[in-house]
Parts: sequence; C-alpha cells; structure tokens
Amino acid sequence: MNSPHVVVVMGVAGTGKTTIGPLLADRLGVPYAEGDDFHPPANIAKMSAGTPLDDTDRWPWLDAIGQWAHSRAGLGGVVSSSALKRSYRDRLRAAAPDAVFLHLTGDRELIESRMRERKGHFMPAALLDSQYAALQPLQEDEAGVSVDVTGTPEDITERAAAALRRLGSKQKEGTP
Repeated sequence: MNSPHVVVVMGVAGTGKTTIGPLLADRLGVPYAEGDDFHPPANIAKMSAGTPLDDTDRWPWLDAIGQWAHSRAGLGGVVSSSALKRSYRDRLRAAAPDAVFLHLTGDRELIESRMRERKGHFMPAALLDSQYAALQPLQEDEAGVSVDVTGTPEDITERAAAALRRLGSKQKEGTP
C-alpha cells in the first residue's frame, strides 16, 4: 500500500494472525500490535475455559484495538483481531475509518491442525466451530483483501503485501 493505513489482520483462530501480522508489519515498515494483548483478563479466562466470547465480552476489546488503530492514523500499523463479524469491523472502522482488513482464510482441517500443534495459547481448538459459525467474510463494500494461508509464512506475507498494494492502487483510482 502506498499510504500509511492501519491493516487489521483478521480471521478465525489458527489462521496465523500472530505469525503473519509481525512479518507484514516488518515488510511495511510499521509497528505491530498483538490483538490478544488487548483482551481483558476475564476474556482470556473465559476462552481458556473453553467458553466462546459473546458480543458484550468483545466490545471493550474491540474498542481498545480501535483506539490503537486510531492513534496510528496517518502513520500506519498492523494489528491482529479476529474481527469475525461485520459489526466488529464496523466498530473498528468507526474508530479508525481508514483501516483496511487482511482476512486470512484457509481449509478448516489445516486451521484445526495448526491450532492443535501450538503450545501455550489460551484459545483451544474446541472453539474453532464457534469461530466459523460467527465468521462473516469481508463484503464488497469493505476495504480489504482475503489471502489463503497455505504455504510458508513468508509466502503468505508476500501474497498479502501484493494484495494490499493492489487494493491501494484501486483506492487511488477510486474503483471498488
């Protein structure tokens, strides 16, 4: 992307937001913020116990991410957030209108296997079904791109950066 937008790396748990986000931030030369760090302790305890968050749990978390994104307006940044529902992305855009979304997508079996392999993360693979049930993919009127998560983290980051560059070019031209 040519202008310093905040990129929200989104997707269900296990798609690699925490891996791709820092790589993309490095590639773009902007800071990275880990979305999980914005969760209040009660949210982490709830997810660790295998209980999905509800919207009431998510609003303060999304507001904190939105505040960070707003603080980076015009400077750029990358932040991870599942941002599964349109209403969540709308809330983030209300705080940071120029934010763009990078939706990491992939085969459910691949995502689940990655979740089972990771160590020390509070989100159990048992909650993956609830993530997919809540997921509302990006819509045509939302600034963002989708990138498949097959391949190495470097391959995924390269595809993401290229897709974001194309999006930036379209936005400059004023095309959807």
